Amino acid sequence: MNIKFFGATKEVTGSCHLIQVNNKNILLDCGMFQGSHEHEKHNHDPFPFDVSELDAVIVSHAHLDHTGRLPMLIKEGFHGSIYTHNATVDLCEIMLVDSGYIHEKEAFWENKKRERKGLELVEPLYTTDDAKITLQYFKGLNYNEELAVCEGVKLTLRDAGHIIGSAIVELKITENNVSKTVVFSGDLGHKNAPILRDPYQVKHADLVVMESTYGDRLHRSWQDTWQEMGEIIAHAKSNKGNILIPAFTVGRTQEILYEFGQHFQEWQLKDWQIFLDSPMGIKATKVYAKHSDVYDKSASEVQGNEQGIFELPNLHMSESTEYSMKINQINSGAIIIAGSGMCTGGRIKHHFKHNIWRKNAHILIVGFQAKGTLGRALVDGAKTIKLWGETVQVNAKIHTVGGFSAHADQQGLIDWYNGFDNKPPIVLVHGEEEAMEILAQKLKHQHQANVIQASFKQSVTI
Repeated sequence: MNIKFFGATKEVTGSCHLIQVNNKNILLDCGMFQGSHEHEKHNHDPFPFDVSELDAVIVSHAHLDHTGRLPMLIKEGFHGSIYTHNATVDLCEIMLVDSGYIHEKEAFWENKKRERKGLELVEPLYTTDDAKITLQYFKGLNYNEELAVCEGVKLTLRDAGHIIGSAIVELKITENNVSKTVVFSGDLGHKNAPILRDPYQVKHADLVVMESTYGDRLHRSWQDTWQEMGEIIAHAKSNKGNILIPAFTVGRTQEILYEFGQHFQEWQLKDWQIFLDSPMGIKATKVYAKHSDVYDKSASEVQGNEQGIFELPNLHMSESTEYSMKINQINSGAIIIAGSGMCTGGRIKHHFKHNIWRKNAHILIVGFQAKGTLGRALVDGAKTIKLWGETVQVNAKIHTVGGFSAHADQQGLIDWYNGFDNKPPIVLVHGEEEAMEILAQKLKHQHQANVIQASFKQSVTI
């Protein structure tokens, strides 16, 4: 039995790992590569394994860097089951269809250029119809429910606390009367984060595959994070400007809305107009509301008070393009939450065009920004940015609210690994090379762990 690594190897996106046992092939995640244009070109690469030989797919959670290439599997002939948590099924219904729509649009505009030049036309990576067909293969599970997915392989999903439905994948594998337990962390949540429970602590494994996104740093405390948020909002109010929050539509958007509710009086949010300018974010928020059974104690208590945890008296849901454009007529007093989280597309770029050159505007960066993205450029201090070919001055105040993360930080990752009763060998994935290396050294020198930093196409015996 072995596991091969075909994505998220010394980089953050493209999660894709293949387990081979009893002549069966089980794929863990099938994610898109995201970030720079060079990274995203890899989405068009052929799969480095025979899709027709796959027996099952297991998905850790709904983010596209873990699910975004699933429709390509179906197009290439996979007709088995895709196992994941029930909430992830609901989220994928939103996210994969939206992703297909974006690919269709990108191909449409590219072909407009190609037609004028007499070049061969391109096909979209996949379409909305491809995404809808893919959804037929999903099979939803609850946390802690054991299921045999193929000969010699039993699956249990544990709560990862990253986004709703996110799972730690626990596999009990038997081959030639030898049994092993493989645990794939997926993306581990940030302890004490809003809404969701802390990551489940698995006690035993023979091999751990663990993410390392923030393996090189510690988050600010939640208390400091809330204090900083309050100070930024107060400062923006005194400046009579707008606040723009590029936020991932799943996870970060819901956490922000929830905390706005919890700090509504303290942060004097009644004095603002708050806009959720994201059709997909609105749909995802409804999924979060539906799956209240996975909330932590605090969120459950708020829900129990018959008050929806995302309801605010001055919250406006913006679905249409026309409504979104009207928001840009507001010069002061608006808090605008919009995608994309790394500022690579979506409505946030339009709001940048109307606000980022203003000295009284504030940009709150509240999530991880991969190399090559517009969000990363802002975090790194860019003085100008390009929007649709136009150079725009960055005069707005850029705030990086680092404690607001859905990922465990370095200490959180180490603590989760130390929670295993044995000290199993560990393979690090899903992290930029420097972060992965720093975490590996910590685990080796301080905790005597046997650590492998996964390389592309590397095979590890279980």
